[in-house]
Amino acid sequence: MNETTSGTGTGTGTAGGAGAGTVRVGGSGTDTGPGTGAGTATRTATGTRSRRRAAARTAVAVRSAAGHMPPAVRQAPPRLGKVLARAAAITAALTIAGSVLGLVRDQSIAHLFGAGSDSDAFLISWTVPEMASTLLIEDAMALVLVPAFSHALARRAAGEHPDPVRALVSATLPRLLVLLGCTTGVLVLGAPVIVELLAPGLAEPQVAVQCTRLTALTVLSFGITGYLSAALRAHRSYLPPATIYVAYNVGIILTMLVLHSLWGVRAAAAGVAAGSVLMVLAQLPAFVRHLAVRPAGGERPLIGAAAPAVGTARPVLGVLAPVVIFTVCRQSQVLVERFLAASLPAGAISHLNYAQKVAQVPMMLSLMICTVTFPVVAKAVADGEGDQARRRVERDLALAGVVVLAGTAVVVAYAPQIIEVLFQRGAFSARDTATTASIMRVYALGLLGQCLVGALGRPFFSAVRPTWFPAAAMAAGLLVNTVAGALTVGPWGVYGIAGSNALGITVTAVLLLRGLGSRVVSIHVRGVALTLARLSAAAVAACVAGTLLAPLVPGALPSLAVGCLLVPGVFAAAALALRAPEVVGLLDLTKQRFPHVG
Repeated sequence: MNETTSGTGTGTGTAGGAGAGTVRVGGSGTDTGPGTGAGTATRTATGTRSRRRAAARTAVAVRSAAGHMPPAVRQAPPRLGKVLARAAAITAALTIAGSVLGLVRDQSIAHLFGAGSDSDAFLISWTVPEMASTLLIEDAMALVLVPAFSHALARRAAGEHPDPVRALVSATLPRLLVLLGCTTGVLVLGAPVIVELLAPGLAEPQVAVQCTRLTALTVLSFGITGYLSAALRAHRSYLPPATIYVAYNVGIILTMLVLHSLWGVRAAAAGVAAGSVLMVLAQLPAFVRHLAVRPAGGERPLIGAAAPAVGTARPVLGVLAPVVIFTVCRQSQVLVERFLAASLPAGAISHLNYAQKVAQVPMMLSLMICTVTFPVVAKAVADGEGDQARRRVERDLALAGVVVLAGTAVVVAYAPQIIEVLFQRGAFSARDTATTASIMRVYALGLLGQCLVGALGRPFFSAVRPTWFPAAAMAAGLLVNTVAGALTVGPWGVYGIAGSNALGITVTAVLLLRGLGSRVVSIHVRGVALTLARLSAAAVAACVAGTLLAPLVPGALPSLAVGCLLVPGVFAAAALALRAPEVVGLLDLTKQRFPHVG
C-alpha cells in the first residue's frame, strides 16, 4: 500500500481549484476534529512578502472564514487524517506481527539454548545489531533523513531542477555505503576486543566472538534498511518499512531451525545476518519505484524553511552528531546492563534480555503513532506552523501514553503468566520463569519513560538547526543508570540493574518533556503532564485489579486471556472516571463510528 497526497508524499493536501499564482499551505496539519484542522487554502502571493508571512496570514484567513470554505478545502484535513489513520493501522498490524514473530524467535532461542552460557554468548554478540538497529533504523537515520527527504520532496514538487530527491540520494547513499562497509569490516576483525569490552567476565568468550563476527554483518544491511525506510516514510509509503521486522524475524527463525543442530548457538547469529538482508529486500522495489517518479507540475507548495543544499549550509557532521550521540547514549543502557550482569551467575544476561524484550512490547506499539506522524511534524516545523506541530505532538504523547500505560498494567499484573506461556518449555525452566517475570515487573516501571523518550526525540530533531539538548538529557539519564546500577548490582543483582534502567530513562523523559516546549515545539507541558498523571492513576487501578484476579484463574493461558480483557477494561473505566481526555475522545470516536455501541 502506498499512501501519498498530492503526488509529493510531503504531507501537503490539495486545495480545490488552486490555480497559477497561488500559494498552497496548511498541508501538515493532522487534527481532524472540529475547530482543529488547519486545512489547505489558496491565497495570492503578491509583491515581496516573505513566504512565512504569507503562510501566517493565509492560516488566519482560513480560520476566520471556515464557514465559507469550498467543500474541497474543508475536507482536506479529514482526508489527511484518514491517510494517517490507515497508515497507523497498517503499521500497528505489522508491528504486532513483527512483535509476535520476535516472541517466537525468543521462544525458539529459549527452547533450543535455554538461559545459560551459550545464550549469554549469543546475547553479547546481539549487542552489535541492537545498537546498529537503534542507530541506523529506528532513531538516528530516521531523525536525520526523514526531514531531509521531506524537504527534497517539497522542492521537487515546486519544480526545482535537477531533481532534489535524486540529488540527495546521489550525494548521500554512495558515501553511506562506503562508511558502512568499512565499519562492518572493522567490527568483524575487532570482535575479540568487542566481547572483552562488553563482557569481561564471560565464561565462554570464543563462542561470543564467533557470533559477533556474524552479527557484525548487520551494520551494512541495517544501514541500507534505515536509509530506505526514511525515504519511503517521507514519501508516505508506510507498508514496506512496516514489514522489515517481519522479514527480519522470519530470517532468524528459519536459519536457526535449519542450522542449530550443526552450528549450535552460532545458527542464531547467522540468522540475524540473514534476516537483515531480507529487511533490505522487503523495501528495495518500493524505493526504486518512488525514486523514478516525478509529480505532475502546476502545484507549488509553500516551503517555510527550504532544505539546505547538501554539504553547504548545513554541514553533515553538525546534523548527525547530536542525533548519533542521543542514540548511542540511549542504546548504551543495554551495554551498561550487560557489563554489570557479566559478573553475575550464568543466565543473568539472558533473564534480563527476555524480561526487557517482553516488557518493551507495549512501548513499541505506542511509538508506532509517532513513527507515522513524524514526517507530518517535521513538515509543520519546517514550514513554521508551530500551532499545528504543537497539537500533533500533544495528541501523539497522549495517545502513546494510553497504549503504553494500559500495556504496562497487563505486564505487571500478569508477568508470571506471560513468561510461562511464552518461554517455559525445553531448556527454559520454571525457575527461569519466576526470575524473568520478577525482573520484568521492575523493568515495567520505566516503560512510560521509554515511550516518552522515543516520542519526544522526534520533534526535537525536526528542527532545521540541530539541537544538543536531547543528547545531553540522554547522557544525564545514562549517568544516573550507570551510577545507580553500580551501587545496586551488589546487594540486589539483576533487580538493581533493571531498577536503575527504569530510573535513568525516567530522568531523561522528564528532562525532554520540560525542554521541548522552550526549544522546538511550544507544547503545554503542564497539560501533558496532567494527562499522563491521570492515565498513570488509571494504570495503577487496572494493575491492582489484575494482580488480585490473576491467581484466581487456574492455568497460565486462561488467566492471561482473562487478564487481557480485564485490565484494559478497568484501565478504560478508571481513565473515564478521571476524565482523561484522550480516552474520552477515543470513546466518542467509537460511538460515532459504531452508533449501536453503548
